[in-house]
Amino acid sequence: MRLKVWSDGVLKFARRTADDIGGNVAMLFCLAMPVLIMMTFGGVDIHRISTVRVNLQDALDAATLAAARSPYTSDADLKRIGLAALDANLQNYPDIVLIRDQTKFTLVGDVVVADAKVEVKTLVANIVLPPYGKLLDDTLPVKGHSEVDRASRNIEVALALDITGSMAGQKLTDLKAAAKQLVDLVVQPIQTPYYSKVALVPWSNSVNPGSSYLTSVRGSVVGSTPVSNAVMNLVGTAKTITGATKARPVVITSASHGFANNDVVWITGATGMTQLNNKPYVVKNKTTNTFELYTLSGSRVNGENYNAYTGTAGRIQRCQNNDCSITFTTSSNHGLSNNDYVYFTDVSGLRDSSNNSVVNGKSFLVGNVTSTTFTIEPPDGQSITPYASGGRTWCAQAGCTWYAFEDTAGDLQTFQVSSCVTERTGNERYTDASVGAGKVGRHYPSATGECLGNAVVPLSTDKTTLKSRIDNFVATGGTAGQIGIGWGWYMVSPTFSALWGGSGQAGAYNVGRTLKAVVIMTDGEFNTPYCTGVLARNAGSGSGSVRIDCDADNGDPFAQSRSICSAMKAEGVIVYTVGFQIASGGDAAALLEDCASSKDKFFLPATGGDLSEVFAAIGRDITKLRITK
Repeated sequence: MRLKVWSDGVLKFARRTADDIGGNVAMLFCLAMPVLIMMTFGGVDIHRISTVRVNLQDALDAATLAAARSPYTSDADLKRIGLAALDANLQNYPDIVLIRDQTKFTLVGDVVVADAKVEVKTLVANIVLPPYGKLLDDTLPVKGHSEVDRASRNIEVALALDITGSMAGQKLTDLKAAAKQLVDLVVQPIQTPYYSKVALVPWSNSVNPGSSYLTSVRGSVVGSTPVSNAVMNLVGTAKTITGATKARPVVITSASHGFANNDVVWITGATGMTQLNNKPYVVKNKTTNTFELYTLSGSRVNGENYNAYTGTAGRIQRCQNNDCSITFTTSSNHGLSNNDYVYFTDVSGLRDSSNNSVVNGKSFLVGNVTSTTFTIEPPDGQSITPYASGGRTWCAQAGCTWYAFEDTAGDLQTFQVSSCVTERTGNERYTDASVGAGKVGRHYPSATGECLGNAVVPLSTDKTTLKSRIDNFVATGGTAGQIGIGWGWYMVSPTFSALWGGSGQAGAYNVGRTLKAVVIMTDGEFNTPYCTGVLARNAGSGSGSVRIDCDADNGDPFAQSRSICSAMKAEGVIVYTVGFQIASGGDAAALLEDCASSKDKFFLPATGGDLSEVFAAIGRDITKLRITK
């Protein structure tokens, strides 16, 4: 009976519970809602704490490294050095509060061990969930731990950065920010007993080594020689012209002139028919006292629209060896050889009928060379006034200040050497040999392809200067990445960098003592190879008028880059590559992947934020290569 009563009671209780299930759910929901909201909104704090943890670890790693580099052995001194570096590295994070009495730097054997703790103020929980937020502290602790073996290494990093024209605008702004961030991560405030240095190699269609080192890296260029006189190359006695017909061809009357058919003659001083003056002509159909005038190209001279000839002041004289050239005399040995090109500046006189110089700013082949004289052929059919005074002659071969060459259409172009340099050629083209063993290439750009104004910066510990030079980067020019990569290597090479001397010179190759790294960043295809310092005809950039009619000395720029990367990696240099907004699968991406020391050192950031994260990751990786944990 009791069992039945108990059973009935249980059933009644179950029915009442079932009847009240709606209330139970509501009550459970009310109890759970604050927890669910706290979990949802607390995610903001969790994400922030995760970010703080990364920043703290980076700062602590750098501070531990600074303490390890110091000469001190007592924990108090290590903490003083470490705290100073940690404070400096946390300046960019004002919301992080360092708990100083729980921050330790101690020496355990040869290892500096560091622990740090910060408090992170919660941003969400205490705002949206009172009074439940009071269950949590206003701040949450974040800890960091770092260990650095005191048997550490020096750091030498070269940033080979693409500042071509395609980098203009936001991309260059993003690059500047990322590069300065990397400088802050790599260059430490304490430089003993181990140093950390960064070099800058801004590059585009060339590299600017700086005016102080330009001659050392490319060799000297040949300058100019003063002109002392210039005369027409004439022989015999000048004959008097007594008549000239307004006909086609013009018929000249000159008593007993003595010229033969096909002689080349020069006319000066004609009055009335002044169109004849200061030009060369070919004698045709001569008689004792007359002959017809033809141009050097074989056309009849048409005088039908010329002025009438007057008087007898006109003179006509034969050109020596039928070569109606101009003989220039220089004040010293001009250094030219037959069939060299010569370029003129600042010559007074020798002007055409429109008062334009027929020699200044132009190149000519030279002949009849002696140590102080040579001849040039003036432009066909132009009148030329006599030489007056002054002027300079410049050799116009490769290695001279000016370079005359035929472009891809066969037209003669003359470009002036710039303050930049191009690829190294010859036996040392893919080595880091000293400049004494092999110079780098000169740069002869067109007027629209001048070299970039931003010069390289040798290895330096001066973060202020490095970041200032980065801020001054200006985008310009085409993409000669092979040159930028080569110079990235040169900056950390103990042989080539001997050029800089002092603190700019890299240490010896010794992976146990010095970590050497080159960071290569570009946004485009490499399309700018050179032949004798001029854009090659097989380049992928520039019009035919700015390309020389020869293929690149070193061949394809991608192949050049791979050879340089392989050579520097063989010396123990760690290579990081960054393709900014470069799509995977293309030639540029494939090159960068091949150049990188390993796949985890190859990056293809798509945005400015991505680029910043990549450079920060590279900076951390370079630093952590010396951190044991």
